[in-house]
Amino acid sequence: MKPATYHWIQLFKDHQAETVQRCILMLFTMIFSFSKLSIASTIDDTSQLRQLSQLAEYIGVDYTSAIEQGQVINGDEYQEMLEFSKIIVEKSKGDSTSLKHTEKIYQQALALQNTIKNKKSADVVTKLTSELRHSLLALMPESPLPERLLSKQAVQTLFQNNCAGCHGVSGQGNGELAAKLSPQPTDFTDFTDFTRANNRSLLGLFDAISNGLDDTAMPAFTLLKEQQRWSLAFYVGSLAFQKKTDISQNTLINSSSFSLQKWINYSPLQLKSEFENIDDVKGEIDGIRVEPELIFDQQQTPISITKKQLVAAHLSYIQGDYNTAKTLIVSAYLDGFELIENSLDARDISLRKNIESNLIKLRSLFSSNGNVEEANTVTSITLTQLDDARQLLADQALSDGTLFVASLVILLREGIEALLVIIALMMVLVRTNRQDALKYVHIGWVLALIGGIATWAVAQSLIIFSGASREIMEGVAALLAALMLLYVGIWMHSKTNAAHWQAYIQRHVNSQLTSGTLWGLTILSFVAVYREVFETVLFYQSLLTQAASIQNQIVVGGFILGVILLAILGWGLLKYSIKLPIARFFSTTTYLLLALAFILMGKAISALQEAAIISISPLPIELEIDWFGIGSTWQGILAQLAILIFFLIYMYKSRKNVNKSQH
Repeated sequence: MKPATYHWIQLFKDHQAETVQRCILMLFTMIFSFSKLSIASTIDDTSQLRQLSQLAEYIGVDYTSAIEQGQVINGDEYQEMLEFSKIIVEKSKGDSTSLKHTEKIYQQALALQNTIKNKKSADVVTKLTSELRHSLLALMPESPLPERLLSKQAVQTLFQNNCAGCHGVSGQGNGELAAKLSPQPTDFTDFTDFTRANNRSLLGLFDAISNGLDDTAMPAFTLLKEQQRWSLAFYVGSLAFQKKTDISQNTLINSSSFSLQKWINYSPLQLKSEFENIDDVKGEIDGIRVEPELIFDQQQTPISITKKQLVAAHLSYIQGDYNTAKTLIVSAYLDGFELIENSLDARDISLRKNIESNLIKLRSLFSSNGNVEEANTVTSITLTQLDDARQLLADQALSDGTLFVASLVILLREGIEALLVIIALMMVLVRTNRQDALKYVHIGWVLALIGGIATWAVAQSLIIFSGASREIMEGVAALLAALMLLYVGIWMHSKTNAAHWQAYIQRHVNSQLTSGTLWGLTILSFVAVYREVFETVLFYQSLLTQAASIQNQIVVGGFILGVILLAILGWGLLKYSIKLPIARFFSTTTYLLLALAFILMGKAISALQEAAIISISPLPIELEIDWFGIGSTWQGILAQLAILIFFLIYMYKSRKNVNKSQH
C-alpha cells in the first residue's frame, strides 16, 4: 500500500523552489550518508549482542562438562570456556556504539573470566552467565517471531532430515555421524544432567541453528526459513522436559509479565528464579516447553499483535527497508492497538493518547532514513508503554458499570450517524408522499447489516482482512456518503427558497423517484450503514476479551439499551418532522444532512490517514472531538472546512439569484 504522494490542498507556494530544492537535496545527501552509517552500526551492534549472549549461554550450559569440584575433567572443554570468556571481555570493552556506555557489562565479563580461570563451582558460573545475558538482552531489540510454529509432525520430519544424522533420531546426540565428531553433538534430552537443559534459552538454540557454532561440526542452516528454524529451536528445547501437570487453564501464560519474547530470551532456570516458590511454577514452565503452542495462542491479543508488528517494523527500518517498515507500523496500530482503545480509555486515557501519538510518529520516522536515534528511542518508549497498557488491562478488570457504559457508547457512537442518514431519507419520502419508496431505504440498511457481519465472519475464517483494508473501506464509504449527503442537502436547500415548492414536488419528485433514483436511495442507505457495522463488531469482539465470562450479559445489556435508545431517537425524529411546516422541514433536514456530511468527511480523512493513504500534518494544538469527526490534523480540518465553504458559497449564490429575480 503506497502512501499519498501529495497533499490534496496546497497550503503554500514557494517562489524560490529551485534554491530550496538544492539545499534540501544537499541536506538529504548528508543525512543519508550519516544514517547509513548509523543503521549499519545498529545492525552490527545487535549482531554482536546476540553473539555475546550466545557465548555466555554456551559457557553456562557446558561448564559442568569441563570443571568438577575445582578440577579440570575435560581439557578441550575447559580451554573452550577460557577462549569464549576472553572473547566476551574483548568485545565488551567499549568499541561498539551499544556497549561503550555500559561499563556494567564489561565488569560482568571480567568477573566471569576470572571465575573460570579460578575453576569456581558451576553454580557461581551459572549465576554470572545468567546476569550477563540479562544485561545483554536488555540492550537488544525484540526478536520478530512467527505467528505460528510448524505442526509437530512437520517439525519432527524437519529434525529427522536435517539434525538426526548427528544428534540422533531422539535427539540424544547419538546419530550415525556422532562418533566421528569432536566435540560430540549435543544430547538435547539431558536425562543424565538436566541442569544443562534448564540453562538453555530458545533464543540461544535459534541462533545456533541460524549461525552454526564455531569450532564444531554444527553448520548454519541458512537455507531453512525463519519459521522452520524457530520451530526446530522449540522442538529440541522441549526434548528434555516432561508435561507433569495440566496447563491448559494455567495462570502463568495469561500473566501480563510473561510474554512470548521473555519466554524465548531466558532459560527455564531464569524464568523460575523470578518466583519465590519455584515449585509453584516449575510444572507450568516445563509443560509449556513441551507444548509451546499454548503460549503462541495466547499471544494473539491486540497488545501482543501491536508489539509484534512494531518490533518487525523497527527491524525492517534498521535494515533500510522503509516501505515494509511503514506497512508494518500501520498494521501495529490498525490490527492491534485500535481494537483496545475503548478499553484502555476506561482506565487511562492519557496512556492511550501517548501510545497512539507515538505509533503515528513512528510512521513518519520509519518512512525514510531520518533520525535513527530518535526512531530507536520512540520505539523503546512505545514498547514500554504497551507493557504498561497490558499490565493495566490485566490488573484492572472492567467493572460492571464501566463495561455497560462502554458497550452502550460503542453502539451509540457508531450507530447515530447511520441512523440520522436513514431517518433523513425516510423523512424526505414521507413528506413527499412517497411512502411506497421506503422499502428501498430499508433494503439498503438491511443488506448493510448482513453484508457487514458477513464480511467480518469471512475475515475471521477464510481470508486475511487487514486493518488497513478495513480503514480504506470505511474511509472511501464515508467519503462517498459525505459527498452524496452534501448533494442531497443542497438539493433540499434549493426547495426552501422555491416559490412554488409544492408544485415542484408534484411535477418532479414522483417522476424522478421512478426513473432509477430509488436504487440510489438504496445505495446511500447501504453505504451509510455498512461502513459502521464491521468496525462495531470488531469493537464488541475486543470488549468481550476484556470481560469475564460472567460479564458477557453486561455487554449484551449495554447493546440492547443502545438499540432501544436508537429506536426512540429514530421514532422521535420521524414524529417531529411530520409536524414541521414543509419549508421548515426542508430547512431543518438540509442542516442535518450538512452536519452529517461534515462529520463523515472528517472521519473519512481520518480513516484514510490511518491506512496511510493520506499523509498526516498535525495541528499546533490538540483538538479531538470524535463525535463530530474533528481531529488534530490539517488535512481533516481543511476537508471539513471545504464542505462548509462549498455550502456557504452555494447559499450566497442562491440568495443572490433570488434577489435578482425579485427585482
